[in-house]
Amino acid sequence: MLPCVGWTAPTHAGSQVEEPLADSVRSALSAAVAGSGAPPKLEFRDIEERLAHLRWLGATSQRLARRKPDFHVRREFLETVWYESRRAGLEVALVLGLIEVESGFRKYAISSAGARGYMQVMPFWARLIGDGDASRLFHMQTNLRFGCVILRHYLDREKGDLFMALGRYNGSRGRAPYPNMVLGARRRWEFRDPVPAAASAVRPGLR
Repeated sequence: MLPCVGWTAPTHAGSQVEEPLADSVRSALSAAVAGSGAPPKLEFRDIEERLAHLRWLGATSQRLARRKPDFHVRREFLETVWYESRRAGLEVALVLGLIEVESGFRKYAISSAGARGYMQVMPFWARLIGDGDASRLFHMQTNLRFGCVILRHYLDREKGDLFMALGRYNGSRGRAPYPNMVLGARRRWEFRDPVPAAASAVRPGLR
């Protein structure tokens, strides 16, 4: 039995709505979530980018310590969020803000609609673009990859309109409360590098 039974996500968690997908879109999304069981391999152009990443990791880890007291668990989580966010072309602060609102950083959170894990992914996505095993949505990297790929998909569908994409992610498209909460949380997770010359890390390519 999974240890998530009886856990519930915050009331802000909603649910993505199952919609028909064109075959080409389904194939692209399936390819995007493939290989989500492998640990992320962080790559940097040079030492400056690596140092910039470490500064972000150190500062963000301190801010997350209250939610995730174990240092090694916290570091693994943050490095996976960093990797999957950038892999999908999303701001890391945005994804952290969404996780805060959706699950309160709880790995085994379940919403009243049945959405699962950190990014509150609905089980139907495992059937549509995964291997059909919805229990894997409680696996950290699988959940983060699905969540980031789904948000990227909604952002593309909304032609870059983040407000509408966030509403679609939550199942409340066109209504302001949820996008406003996520955007507010994003501001709390933004990192301003104290070293001005530091370059941002290269976005990993899709595998």
